[in-house]
Amino acid sequence: MVDRADISGVLNQIRSMQSEMHQTSRVTPVVSPVDKGARVEASDAPSFADMLKGAIDKVNETQKTASALREAYEMGDPEVDIVQVMVASQKSTVAFEAMTQVRNKLVSAYQEIMRMPV
Repeated sequence: MVDRADISGVLNQIRSMQSEMHQTSRVTPVVSPVDKGARVEASDAPSFADMLKGAIDKVNETQKTASALREAYEMGDPEVDIVQVMVASQKSTVAFEAMTQVRNKLVSAYQEIMRMPV
């Protein structure tokens, strides 16, 4: 049976990532481009590419952790419990499926933009 501490930990991670996303999505006001010398100002928010790369790296790290736990359990490590292995495996699966859905949405948005008349 899965400990409530494991579930609470996962929920806390999700909430912290959501709060990070909300904090990084705030940008400073844009200067009006009417003035030819005006520059568009942005806050220290990471670019979309950086956020996407970070998300992919987190999914990769989750998969590596799950794999390492599985291998440790298969080798008979007494400190690794089957529950830890299964929870890590499910986290990895969910993260990968979520990343796949994000990729599908991005491809769909790109295709829709390419179909727009100029």
